Amino acid sequence: QVQLVESGGGLVQAGGSLRLSCASSGRTFSSYVMGWFRQAPGKEREFVAAISRFGVNTYYTDSVKGRFAISRDNAKNTVYLQMNSLEPEDTAVYYCAASPLQSLVIPTTPNAYSYWGQGTQVTVSS
Repeated sequence: QVQLVESGGGLVQAGGSLRLSCASSGRTFSSYVMGWFRQAPGKEREFVAAISRFGVNTYYTDSVKGRFAISRDNAKNTVYLQMNSLEPEDTAVYYCAASPLQSLVIPTTPNAYSYWGQGTQVTVSS
């Protein structure tokens, strides 16, 4: 069983930065691909970024490439999402998730992820 707890959300002006953290319980953190998703009001949950088990590979949705960076520290059982140049369109609840899939392709669909955090709100004002 994996429990995920996000932190670091908040209110920021457009152009600003936030760093989200997601702490995982358990001793098998490095067994999971970790991902970040977001959900805006009235919209479906969408993929943002993911990182392979040992951080070698990362993948981003097009709208955040060059602005967001995902990283992980397996010794601390934590995954991060550094968000720079934030835009009002980035406003959403951000969720971290863990996928047990052992694949060369990083999963980007929610149903590939077995464990989810409770979410943290990110609001970007214009």
